[in-house]
This record gives sequence, C-alpha cells and structure tokens, in this order.
Amino acid sequence: MSDHQEIQRREVFYEGRVQGVGFRYTTQRISQGLSVSGYVKNLPDGRVRLVAEGTAEQLEQFLTQVDQEMGSYIRDCHVDRGPATGEFPDFRIE
Repeated sequence: MSDHQEIQRREVFYEGRVQGVGFRYTTQRISQGLSVSGYVKNLPDGRVRLVAEGTAEQLEQFLTQVDQEMGSYIRDCHVDRGPATGEFPDFRIE
C-alpha cells in the first residue's frame, strides 16, 4: 500500500472564534461525505481540538473543506501528523 492510501492521523488545534459558531457540527457534517473517523471537541481555553484518521487524500480534502467553510473564524491552527490508531469507528462530537 502506498503512503497515499495508508491510513494516517491528523491532530489539529484551531484558535480564533471557533466556539459557539457551529464549528463542531460543521466538521461532523463534512466528515460524513468523506471516509474519515475521529472526533472534534471544544477545549476549556477556547480552542477546538480535531482528531481525524483517513488516507492522506481524505484528510487533505477534509481539512481543506473545514478551512473553506470555517476559515473566517480561524485565526490560527497547529497540525500534528502521526500514524493512525484505528480507535475511532466514526467521526463524532465530544
């Protein structure tokens, strides 16, 4: 299996006005059109944490669509890449 098809993991921390604007619900809706699993969660410090697993192509599509739809609320984001754990059956809001 090539790297492009290998299941990978992205952990993204979004900063800005990302709570109370439908951010989590939007990411969950976007995930339904793609084969990504994981979760999205509000953090006490005002950031949103998103953990997603899928192929590199799926993750790129997913995160690009999140940026396109919610970019006006995002001031900054930090992305960590890593190997998938396979622990998520679907994508949910926590």
